[in-house]
Amino acid sequence: MVGIVIVSHSYTVGEGIVEFCKELKNHDFTMLNASGMGQEVFGTNPLLISESIERSDTGEGVIVLCDLGSSVMSSQMAIELLSEKHNVVIADAPLIEGAIVASSVNCPNLSLEELHLEILETKTTSKL
Repeated sequence: MVGIVIVSHSYTVGEGIVEFCKELKNHDFTMLNASGMGQEVFGTNPLLISESIERSDTGEGVIVLCDLGSSVMSSQMAIELLSEKHNVVIADAPLIEGAIVASSVNCPNLSLEELHLEILETKTTSKL
């Protein structure tokens, strides 16, 4: 299944999202927290992100969800650092809502592209 990587400037925020989304998973797939620059330092680390992409890729691709602009830039740098070709998409979607959708709909036979489209719908979903 598609792997999921969470990239926030805060390790704690990323860890909270991963822990919450574990409760929503209907299938077994890898969802990793690649947030922060250590547990107590805010920022993003392209090396940590690239390692997380490699660890979460089982051959069906990886979706990366980010919080702010520089986390996207760090994720782009991380993809360039990968030693081998991985099918990776950075989703242009809200971090929390995108992670919730990704973890609840990710299932066998759902392609990276199909999961990405599901996540993108969170950009226009009303909460009221």
